[in-house]
Amino acid sequence: MKKIGFIGLGVMGLGMAANLLKKGYEVAVYNRTPGKAASLVELGASELESPVAVARAVDIVITMISNDAAIREVYWGENGIFEGVREGVTLIDSSTISPMLAKELAAAAEALGASFLDAPVTGSKPAAEDGTLVFMVGGPEAALASVEPLLRAMGRKVIPMGPNGSGSTAKLAHNTIVGINVAALTEGMAIAASGGIDGSKFVELVQSGGAASKAADLKGAKLLEGNYDVQFSLELMLKDLKLSSVLSDSLKVPTPLLEAAKSLFQVGDSMGLGELDMCSVGQAYEQWIGRKLSGRDGKSH
Repeated sequence: MKKIGFIGLGVMGLGMAANLLKKGYEVAVYNRTPGKAASLVELGASELESPVAVARAVDIVITMISNDAAIREVYWGENGIFEGVREGVTLIDSSTISPMLAKELAAAAEALGASFLDAPVTGSKPAAEDGTLVFMVGGPEAALASVEPLLRAMGRKVIPMGPNGSGSTAKLAHNTIVGINVAALTEGMAIAASGGIDGSKFVELVQSGGAASKAADLKGAKLLEGNYDVQFSLELMLKDLKLSSVLSDSLKVPTPLLEAAKSLFQVGDSMGLGELDMCSVGQAYEQWIGRKLSGRDGKSH
């Protein structure tokens, strides 16, 4: 069995790496912030001191990093991955990054005799922990075929999207819909609460009717309870919407809904909600309407 390197042990990466270990893979890990690897070491992972050390020790490197700047540091920075990559290694980035950067990474990997796949995921923290993520993959078919069993150890589905950059493009298009859906859910709940409707009954209606969505399934109860524990943070959703805005501009695609959702998440970020779950944007509506989205308290209307 091939040796796996996993770099980036945040909300998503920790669960993904744990699933690899539980399914018998030999995994070496690294995280830029110390102290994140303890639970993985208990499961049998080896913790290495740098990205280059990971790249030198394994056959496949998976990265799950927060943004473009951090990816550049991990791959091209001092003691970065590209210093240690040898011919035949496969690099898989599951971060949400710009398609242009994904293509740059692919070209740099190819120059070193390595393969690169941009393979972002859909599914938040629970899916990462349960191994039910969906991978959308851009890159060479042969490279994907060689690592598909590995991806399936962390997810329930692997969807080829086309050449390098296609996975990243698909992810930004997908997260545009996610952001809009969460914005729509909170706005609908605000209307219902302002009209005196019990929030739990309204969410039950949404889940049972034409407005049903993953957003309602995953975020409805959290909004009712005021539970903003992170499944996917507001600041990361805002980052993705900004990337999607840049992409859509380059493609000359009008995106009025994207821009409205982006503005709403910028409001949430300005309120200091960035490190909370993305549904914490509901707090903005609660301020505007003067009552909780649950509809059970606050002033009457």
